[in-house]
Amino acid sequence: MASTLLATTAITLSSLISVYVSNQSTSSLESIHGNKSSVMASVKFFAILVCFLFAFFCNVQSIRYYAHVSFLVSVPLSVDRKDCIEYVEMNLNKGSFFWSLGLRPFYLSFPLFLWVFGPIPMFVCCCVMSLLLYFLDTTTKFTRNLHTHSVREDVYGGDVESSVLRI
Repeated sequence: MASTLLATTAITLSSLISVYVSNQSTSSLESIHGNKSSVMASVKFFAILVCFLFAFFCNVQSIRYYAHVSFLVSVPLSVDRKDCIEYVEMNLNKGSFFWSLGLRPFYLSFPLFLWVFGPIPMFVCCCVMSLLLYFLDTTTKFTRNLHTHSVREDVYGGDVESSVLRI
């Protein structure tokens, strides 16, 4: 669902940027021949457009792999179970990779959009975005313990009901 939403958002924003760029006024002779500011504005909007088109492509690939995995999970296993499970796992990991890769252009679009307003807002946004992505992409001791924590560690005296009530 998230991949579908992001793909729809990316293609919608790409369409809006394309319409905006194509509808800019070209009434003056300077803008027809391409003065420096109009060419730079076109480069900026083209960079944002490429960013969203890449996001669309990655999210569509993610949808493709997740749909493939949903069919593979319901197929009965053959004699060699390990190969089948590894194939499903590989496709699931590819879907997750493309989802993560498709999310990156949305992060990149913020500094690119602020580039329209000048280099200083873009630089500040790049610094803030670098810190944000650093904390999102690195694991700390807390997150490692959170992922390795098992429900079995919470069982008191061997009964599962007390651990369920505690959660």
